[in-house]
Amino acid sequence: MFKFFQKKPQILSQRVVVRPHRSWQFYLAVTAIVCSLLAALSWGMYEAGRHSVDELDDRIEEKTSYLFDPGGCRQTKKQKLCTQIGDLIQQVQISNTANQNLAEEVKSLAAENDHLKEKLEFFHNLVANNTKSGISIYQFSLKETQTPGQYRYALTLIQGGERPNDFKGNLRFKVKLLQKDQSKVIPLVNKNSKQDFPINFKFIHRLEEHFQVSPDTSVESIQVQIYKNGDKKPIVTETVQPAS
Repeated sequence: MFKFFQKKPQILSQRVVVRPHRSWQFYLAVTAIVCSLLAALSWGMYEAGRHSVDELDDRIEEKTSYLFDPGGCRQTKKQKLCTQIGDLIQQVQISNTANQNLAEEVKSLAAENDHLKEKLEFFHNLVANNTKSGISIYQFSLKETQTPGQYRYALTLIQGGERPNDFKGNLRFKVKLLQKDQSKVIPLVNKNSKQDFPINFKFIHRLEEHFQVSPDTSVESIQVQIYKNGDKKPIVTETVQPAS
């Protein structure tokens, strides 16, 4: 008992670890350095991959140009094979050029054929109407052009008869317009600002002109009247609408 009371009392406590204190600026600097290293590593990997792809493309292009360059290819041991490749390439190029020229010629011949058909049809009608004396309208059309508000009209007149005299007269055109749901008729004028378009022909007369209207106006129809000099009444009248 005496020895028990002679022992010094002991205080039991947990183990304590002492670490140095670091501020938040230190952790922020460490984080920034790590992020910079990661970014540099990623950029380096990207550049290495890009250079590898560029080198591969350069090698492919070099091989391709080598295969298709007869001059450089013939310097190697495979001179015969390269000569054959060059000849085949030239034949393909010549064939492509010939096909393009042939396609252009076919297109030109088709357009010329259509033009000849129109002329043939015109002369057929001219011969058919040749037994009828007097003036008649062979073709009269109205079409809107690519310019907004611009219309082009074309008129072809023929005179039949065995020995017709020169026809002298005038043409007058009237255009029916629709503007703001209101219709109105206005006369066309020639270059001299006159309503009469003088004509003087024996067999065929062709007229093709254009006129302009405001953008908010649409053309419903155009009418032509043919007058003989000295007459107050038209001998022929015809009206057409714009072609769709």
